[in-house]
Amino acid sequence: MKRITRIFDLLELYENEFHASRDVFNIKRSGQWQHFSASDYLEKSRLFSLGLRSLGIEPGDKIATMMYNCPEWNFIDMGLMQIGAVQVPVYPTIGAETFNFIMQDAGVKYLIISDQELYQRIRNCMKENPSILGLFSIEKIRGIKNWNEILELGSRYTHPEELTRIKASVLTEDLATIIYTSGTTGRPKGVMLSHRNFISNFLGCAEIPDFKPGDRVLSFLPLCHVYERMLNYVFQYLGMQIYYLASFDHLGEDLKEVRPHTFAAVPRVLEKIYNRIVARGRNYKSIRKLMFFWALRQGYKFEFSQRENFVLSARLKIADLVLFRHLRKLMGGHLKLVVSGGASLHPRLARIFWAAGIPLMEGYGLTETSPVIAVSRFDKDGVKFGTVGPVLPGVQVKIAEDGEILVQGPNVMLGYHNRPEKTAEVFDEEGWFHTGDIGVIEDEKFLKITDRKKEIFKTSGGKYIAPQVIEQRFRESPFIEQIMVVGENRPYPAALILPNFDYLRNWCAVKHIAFVSREKVLLNPRILVRIKREVDWYNQDLGQTEKIKKFRLLASDWSMESGELSPTLKLRRKFIQEKYRSLIDETYRSVAFNDPMKTD
Repeated sequence: MKRITRIFDLLELYENEFHASRDVFNIKRSGQWQHFSASDYLEKSRLFSLGLRSLGIEPGDKIATMMYNCPEWNFIDMGLMQIGAVQVPVYPTIGAETFNFIMQDAGVKYLIISDQELYQRIRNCMKENPSILGLFSIEKIRGIKNWNEILELGSRYTHPEELTRIKASVLTEDLATIIYTSGTTGRPKGVMLSHRNFISNFLGCAEIPDFKPGDRVLSFLPLCHVYERMLNYVFQYLGMQIYYLASFDHLGEDLKEVRPHTFAAVPRVLEKIYNRIVARGRNYKSIRKLMFFWALRQGYKFEFSQRENFVLSARLKIADLVLFRHLRKLMGGHLKLVVSGGASLHPRLARIFWAAGIPLMEGYGLTETSPVIAVSRFDKDGVKFGTVGPVLPGVQVKIAEDGEILVQGPNVMLGYHNRPEKTAEVFDEEGWFHTGDIGVIEDEKFLKITDRKKEIFKTSGGKYIAPQVIEQRFRESPFIEQIMVVGENRPYPAALILPNFDYLRNWCAVKHIAFVSREKVLLNPRILVRIKREVDWYNQDLGQTEKIKKFRLLASDWSMESGELSPTLKLRRKFIQEKYRSLIDETYRSVAFNDPMKTD
């Protein structure tokens, strides 16, 4: 196989290693799957490169994309890199202020968007960015140039041979992309990643799974995020078929239809799948319900050594008949691997998937590290529950005196765009990148993340609280959709809780409680008592200073659009704290464990 030194060298694999007529990218549009072959990929990438040259794009010029997952992402991505241009991917959910900052900070020359909805979101912003020379869309929008016009320009370009010369001039150390981090406050930072950064990461990750060319991938995490983008390169390197989803709103149906061999997810997605299974079990009657939760407990206790113990192995086989085969069917029935990243995964959830015969590999990394630093492996002793696996080959990790994880390696970014002072803050004199995460090395091999350095807070009594650990535990409850622990400089931890209203509605129906609206049902004393029981139950496993002493229930969803969640569904803590500041203050002033909810 050809040695890859620039990301666009992947195209030569499609030309020389994989069958040119085979479908490689797929997307459902207007209810029908649209397919793109390897030859489509090669030709459209080539024409896009030449079309950009026709527009006057030079190496180093910045082109922004604001797109949902789709095959065209790849044509644009490769077309840009082949001529040394730099892609600046922008989240479709960002606000006007952040959008304007990125366009101006990066010096964007052209912008490519997905559809009419995104155009309506940014049309007024375009007036504030006169330096942008043009706007193109993937979907046909009246009055907006279509991206196919760039391909047409490429087909008429008079010097197509110059593409070979430009490609040869692109070096592995050259800048490939600038990815702006979704900061909770202040201006986002543009992470500069080179071809070498990405290649070192995706080649290292590609050695882990046992996939075959033609295996199916379901891609629904945003490609503008480094996590899904790097894996997108892994899947291409292995010659797999990728099925793109614009969102994961209908993930359950898409899993059954595509029957993927793999997909990448964040823990919240896996928690939702798990909660759906548990909710089904809670509705079973008598013996069937007892058997269901017995099977679930076998999953909680899963260890790899069980396979060698006759009695334990027999229990797993019974549990498989009762529960786990249904979980496999729910997820398409063909999964060889599920990858979890972007946030910490509860060990009990990992055990459930492994017990069900679905290998669930957890990884860890940051945008600044392209992203993977450590990930579980299929090697013997390559997985340890509660850790993110061994450090990726070629990457070096050490733990600082205060517990912070430090990293060196070919995957570490070039720096922050236009922010030399911020770059200097995260690299020490020896060249180690400071991640801001706290962790330990277990068994001299496995990296374990204990919390975010910046998210650990101290109560007024001087006790340190790691909120992620507590939140992860409480999200096991089917009653809880989201939770954020607060309490910095306060006497004890408290929490904002967003109930799982789908589950709560069903529970109310069984208990003959009227569910008129979210706001009214959260004022019902029986609901407050039931949620308090959940809080008491999960508090049992926590230390005395970690227990949630008070909580407030919220009626409004948390989402990327409304600002509470990042694109990988992590909590944007500072935003949430500011939004609910008065409610938090009132919580600590109140006497009762939980006062009746006021409008949030």
